[in-house]
Amino acid sequence: MFQFWPHSIESSAEWSLDRRSVHDAPLVRIPMSSPIPERGDLSCRMHTCFDVYRCGYNPKNKIKVYIYPLQRFVDEVGVPISSTGLSREYNDLLSAISDSDFYTDDVSRACLFIPSIDVLNQNSLRIRETAQALAMLPRWDKGMNHLLFNMLPGGPPDYNTALDVPRDRALLAGGGFSTWTYRQGYDISIPVYSPLSAEVDLPERQPGPRRYFILSSQTAIHREYRVELERLKEENGEALLLLDKCSNLSQGLASVRKRCYKGQVYDYPQILQESSFCVVLRGARLGQATLSDVLQAGCVPVIMADSYILPFSEVLDWKRASVVIPEEKLPEMYTILKSIPHRQVEEMQRQARWFWEAYFSSMKDIGMTTLQIINDRIYPYAARTYEEWNNPPVVKWTSVNSPLFLPLIPPRSPGFTAVVLTYDRIESLFRVITEISKVPSLAKLLVVWNNQNKSPPEESLWPKVAVPLKVLRTKENKLSNRFFPFDEIETEAVLAIDDDIIMLTSDELQFGYEVWREFPDRLVGYPGRLHLWDHEMGKWKYESEWTNEVSMVLTGAAFYHKYFNYLYTYKMPGDIKNWVDAHMNCEDIAMNFLVANITGKAPIKVTPRKKFKCPECTAIDGLSLDQTHMVERSECINKFASVFGTMPLKVVEHRADPVLYKDDFPEKLKSFPNIGSL
Repeated sequence: MFQFWPHSIESSAEWSLDRRSVHDAPLVRIPMSSPIPERGDLSCRMHTCFDVYRCGYNPKNKIKVYIYPLQRFVDEVGVPISSTGLSREYNDLLSAISDSDFYTDDVSRACLFIPSIDVLNQNSLRIRETAQALAMLPRWDKGMNHLLFNMLPGGPPDYNTALDVPRDRALLAGGGFSTWTYRQGYDISIPVYSPLSAEVDLPERQPGPRRYFILSSQTAIHREYRVELERLKEENGEALLLLDKCSNLSQGLASVRKRCYKGQVYDYPQILQESSFCVVLRGARLGQATLSDVLQAGCVPVIMADSYILPFSEVLDWKRASVVIPEEKLPEMYTILKSIPHRQVEEMQRQARWFWEAYFSSMKDIGMTTLQIINDRIYPYAARTYEEWNNPPVVKWTSVNSPLFLPLIPPRSPGFTAVVLTYDRIESLFRVITEISKVPSLAKLLVVWNNQNKSPPEESLWPKVAVPLKVLRTKENKLSNRFFPFDEIETEAVLAIDDDIIMLTSDELQFGYEVWREFPDRLVGYPGRLHLWDHEMGKWKYESEWTNEVSMVLTGAAFYHKYFNYLYTYKMPGDIKNWVDAHMNCEDIAMNFLVANITGKAPIKVTPRKKFKCPECTAIDGLSLDQTHMVERSECINKFASVFGTMPLKVVEHRADPVLYKDDFPEKLKSFPNIGSL
């Protein structure tokens, strides 16, 4: 009989973990009287059946996973507990884990234990003997902190939706859970791996209309479902393609890759790419490998399997990639799908393909996703966000992540933190500190001391201010130091300001903060700049002259959300951050690129002031006065546009001023009277 899945390993060369032959693994006999684990505790949750203290604290926030050495378990008369031994799929899974950051070969450091006993396919197992083998594992401890992978649970005639092997408190990564057997927050629902993922290369197809509207390709579905699908076919004609197995082909790989309709043969899974929607019905088991094939084809799955727990539904938003319809609504399927807008269908097609690429395409992806979900449970403060799980990489750089909106808790601290970058201009630094300290919303002052050759002034010499003031000495003189996510920044709002910006009044600063509170995803600042396209040179140009337009506000004086400090320091694309530090220029332009690329929005220039020259500073002191410096800033814009692969900066023709600005109104009655100087 042809065995499509799983594949057994025939040669020792295919066993990669520890580079040891399957046939050289030690033989372990299971006495008939060996204890059998309990059936499985349906009440288990992470706080009751998992010892998180084994995981402990580590700087990387990564669990450590130990894989038991390979053993060949047989009963008292020498019969193996599995008819297939170690499958190629399980070998690939263990190999991927052993090559990952999760793996440890030190059992004392392990937080999670994975047996080398292959239980992916229950059909190949002897239930009682497999359970006894698990209980013999040296660290079993009633299954505490053990993880089992199973994709084909149950057996005829009932086909239970969870592995029938008694397993005590072990976690189960299962491929066919129902709401009755799934222990929410404990088990992990995983996909049923499709071997065609490795056998057939389906190039990604652009989202859009397809030849067929609905396609059904499953060959082993209940007769009642097929009758209903045939009725839908009669009603809707060519819009629906109803495929079945080819009766004229012998069993084998060739027949698996073919589907037929009225004698016409279609290549499978290639035909799936010709339909907008693909039906995924329950078979004997809830979990179907067809789901993986459909996602790979970029076809939107129409899932009709009542009570089925979708793969990785703990973290994946399936509403973005599929349509779930109750089985009783099958007669209404065509009408339901027709009501979905074309643009939404295209987004779902794109999302379906990405789900497959990220989480379904290999045993490695399935294993790593499973471990990451467990890792997120144990280290929730370092867990991936909804966006990280569900947004394709290109989307992650074009949408705002959750820290800016709908916070789970109120801001830890009101007001803003002023971060003053300085090197050696003590007098102007003290004047800046004195003026900033007058702003009512100031919560804290941080001075980033960027001079490694000179110590900051003694504490007694610093201006006396009413808010906490702390000097942070840096190890290297880098402009990017101003954007480091210092632990001392407890407010959401940050005011980045240079040590020579002595001309801004407390009213201007307070008004800028009030504007930022209305637009916390924007850069809100004072010095405005513009980027222009030079047609003669065929490249971008930096413009500092006064114009009617603004596309940047310089961070020599600007408010922004502290979240962007994390992105600048840890997520800045390409080599931009290193380039800025090497050239000692353009960190402000880089921040403008970053914020505009993520939000898709322009900065906000506040107040009319345009002159930001320090009267006491000489040309030698003022870095931006150097002509070479200005030329280099044009180079920065072209460099950054190349790295980002686009020009994210947005041009606007407006600024924000107080409501009563220039109104004929008593100054003492205005909220911000000291605004208006250029």
